[in-house]
Amino acid sequence: MKFETVSVIGLGYIGLPTAAILASRGLKVIGVDVNEEAVNTINRGEIHIVEPDLDIVVRAAVTTGNLKAVLQMEPADAFMVAVPTPFKENKKPDLSYIKAAAESIAPVLKKGNLVVLESTSPVGATEKLAGWLAEYRPDLTFPQQTGDKADILVAHCPERVLPGYVLQELVSNDRVIGGLSPESSAAAVDLYKTFVKGECITTNARTAEMAKLTENSFRDVNIAFANELSMICEKLKINVWELIELSNRHPRVSILKPGPGVGGHCIAVDPWFIVNSCPEEAKIIKQARLTNDEKPFFVMEKITKAADQFKKPVIACLGLAFKADIDDLRESPALQIVKELADRNIGQIIAVEPNINALPKGLTEKDIKLSSLEMALGEANVVVVLVDHQEFKNSDRRQFSAKVVIDTRGVI
Repeated sequence: MKFETVSVIGLGYIGLPTAAILASRGLKVIGVDVNEEAVNTINRGEIHIVEPDLDIVVRAAVTTGNLKAVLQMEPADAFMVAVPTPFKENKKPDLSYIKAAAESIAPVLKKGNLVVLESTSPVGATEKLAGWLAEYRPDLTFPQQTGDKADILVAHCPERVLPGYVLQELVSNDRVIGGLSPESSAAAVDLYKTFVKGECITTNARTAEMAKLTENSFRDVNIAFANELSMICEKLKINVWELIELSNRHPRVSILKPGPGVGGHCIAVDPWFIVNSCPEEAKIIKQARLTNDEKPFFVMEKITKAADQFKKPVIACLGLAFKADIDDLRESPALQIVKELADRNIGQIIAVEPNINALPKGLTEKDIKLSSLEMALGEANVVVVLVDHQEFKNSDRRQFSAKVVIDTRGVI
């Protein structure tokens, strides 16, 4: 199946790189987003997120005319949905963004179109997307109705990239593609093969959805083991970093490094989709989530205890992002810890995050200031390493010698 025009719905950390890569392959790409500022930024050939080399690819794609960003949906040959799929307060999946995407796509659909859901989703979400499209366009047929004879093809292909390496991994990683019909899978493979050098493996939509959830749940369970181990070592007065290094000398043991919790829009969210679907069966997956959600509070208690040693505690919190060397603060345990410390009013809080230019509103309202590492270390008596950014790894260790240091990442 040949594609000339592709629409990418959602120009965030996955959608924009995907749109730029497609455009670099000579396709006409229409990026759709509800954020007017993001749309205007992209149309100037600039980017609104931090991702290495993405600015170069976007600028080239916009300059050649292969990429444009819009607020309103336009007709295309294929539609790739890359909108958020968070969970609600009760940990139930929030599919409202996917439904809104279906509502915006439906009016411009025409026979022969392909719709691909890229958003990480609970099992059955692709079927729901197809159901909503069928509801909005009863004049067209869909795979759940007529199989391979459908007017519109629908598939799921979850992203599986690492922030900081998105452009490389979009091209090099294998992709799991699950169509609602064999023809849907085949069409989606044709689309992804325009830029994917890795293998495109086909399955059904439910298995493709579950594959992404399984990958992130596997990571979450392994991180939970490391985080639980760090709390046990604290109680037993054992250096967890030395312990892990020694244990990993076993040829079949590879323990991950602990941290202040688990963040990001995937690992901290996706396991709940499985738990919500099968609450009685997903016991280990649920406990891993609870363990990782508990870790920030464990760190907060350590910081509070350290601050009690000083008449006027000044606490430098190194890192706000959910992982090293990115600007993404979504579901960040570091951000959660800093907010909670401010709420506890245990001292002055200084935030050091080299990948952002301004603090989010939630922190500025709490009288937290953003500082350079050097200035923060000059003022602080308690230093908390929350993210293992390269700047912190490369810092002069002598600057920490007179401080009370709480290192949740094994940097110092």
